[in-house]
Amino acid sequence: MNNRVVIRFICWAGLLFYSCKKEESSAVPASSFDYTSVTVNGLNSGFVYKNVNLNPVLKFVFSEPVDKSSVAKSFSFKDDAGTAVSFRVGYADANKTVEIQPVNLLAAFSGYTVSVTNALVAESQVKLKIPLLITLQTGADDTDKFPRISDEELLTLVQRQTFKYFWDFGHPVSGLARERNTSGNTVTSGGSGFGIMALVTGVHRGFISRAEGLARMQVIVDFLQNKAQRFYGAYPHWLDGNTGKALAFSTKDNGADLVETALLMQGLLTARQYFNTANASETALRNNITTIFKGVEWDWFHKDISNTLYWHWSPDFAWDMNMPIRGWNESLITYVLAAASPTHTIPKTVYDNGWANNGGMRNGNTYYGVNLPLGPELGGPLFFAHYSFLGLNPNGLTDAFANYEVQNRAHALINYNYCKANPKAFYGYSEDCWGLTASDIQNGYTASSPTNDRGYIAPTAALSSFPYSPKESMQALHFFYYKLGDKIWKEYGFVDSFSLHDKWFADSFLAIDQGPIIIMIENHRSGLLWDLFMSAPEVKSGLKKLGFSGPNI
Repeated sequence: MNNRVVIRFICWAGLLFYSCKKEESSAVPASSFDYTSVTVNGLNSGFVYKNVNLNPVLKFVFSEPVDKSSVAKSFSFKDDAGTAVSFRVGYADANKTVEIQPVNLLAAFSGYTVSVTNALVAESQVKLKIPLLITLQTGADDTDKFPRISDEELLTLVQRQTFKYFWDFGHPVSGLARERNTSGNTVTSGGSGFGIMALVTGVHRGFISRAEGLARMQVIVDFLQNKAQRFYGAYPHWLDGNTGKALAFSTKDNGADLVETALLMQGLLTARQYFNTANASETALRNNITTIFKGVEWDWFHKDISNTLYWHWSPDFAWDMNMPIRGWNESLITYVLAAASPTHTIPKTVYDNGWANNGGMRNGNTYYGVNLPLGPELGGPLFFAHYSFLGLNPNGLTDAFANYEVQNRAHALINYNYCKANPKAFYGYSEDCWGLTASDIQNGYTASSPTNDRGYIAPTAALSSFPYSPKESMQALHFFYYKLGDKIWKEYGFVDSFSLHDKWFADSFLAIDQGPIIIMIENHRSGLLWDLFMSAPEVKSGLKKLGFSGPNI
């Protein structure tokens, strides 16, 4: 290498060294540091975490080791009310990871926030660049809320507590069932039919004496016979519990409701069969109930000698609602009692053509491995399997269209298996938490079913299915009482509904939902209400007329 090349190389190297030193000396030291990840119980889902357990572990990973002395003043853990939550702190990865965990269990179904301010500094004394805010929503608390008791004791407890809705909260004048716990003087015809059957159950179980039950029944029957407004012998959906005046359920539904009337008659005939002694009071009660039943003009609702019964008639709007009673739904009892009437009966053709739609109510498809004889896709809301069968015993009951024992068991198991499969991924649905039927929901009311699933479980759905799915219903009862009891077990039994997904719990009780719980649990345990109702000679006659057969006819 000649001298010129050597000199040029030395100059180039010198310039390079100088320029590098100059760049290095002009660099600005870092003034902040940042986080690199946040996890809750090992999962990273951003800044919002739902259905968290009650003892979560939060890990914050930073780009530099933190100064431990700054953690206490920069980390906070609070509930939705702003109350501080005590937490313990741990460190890992040479203090780049901060781990926090509450000292005590968090509350179930509650909201919390964990924040990290830029008061947090690194060991290099630079501040956190961007503050953090993590939102937590806790899920269910899996601990038992009440001491464990035997299953028989638990069934009795549920019946006793639910009975209080109809006994303690029954209307003081009429004795009838209020529509719901906020209804004031509004009483319900169908719900009162359920309440009457609950009353019989209460006497049978010793919750009240026979004399107390009889006295309440005398008040109810006197009111229905002498005060309650009727239209061709049929009662309206709602009544004023003081005066007996019809109250409009909707604008044009201010007159007769034949399905509600049938549900009321189901209860009255059951009570008539129960109060069966020869003493004057019980004899008079039976005679008055028979008079009320004979007064229902079922054939009037066979509108214009048509091929079906119609649901409504109004003194102001006549047949404007124009709603034929067609199956499959909760209304089978209407046709049975219409056929059973000794004074205003209907022919079998009305049942075949109207209710059964000449076989059009058949289903025959299989869902979740269960064949469904009748009804809509996936069975519909579970009250279809309850209301008519509070008194009608489905065991061995058949006609040209179905075996009703098979039908109701299939309906319950499809509903159960749907919730277990949980195709919409609603938090909380499981083999222990199931049951879709009509109920209150947040800001409204809906007939929940597998084809109208809004994420709301109604305890009445599973508990009123005890005769059809005893194992699955008992699983649900254990979960509702032991695991959710602090949220849904109240003064009149279980509240109407809840959503673990939305962290919402009803504060309402409805007669049409409380009644089937106590009644169907009793049918599961003793068959009491089935035996009573099916013993009525009119019922046997009506079933035979419509082509039913079975061991109880």
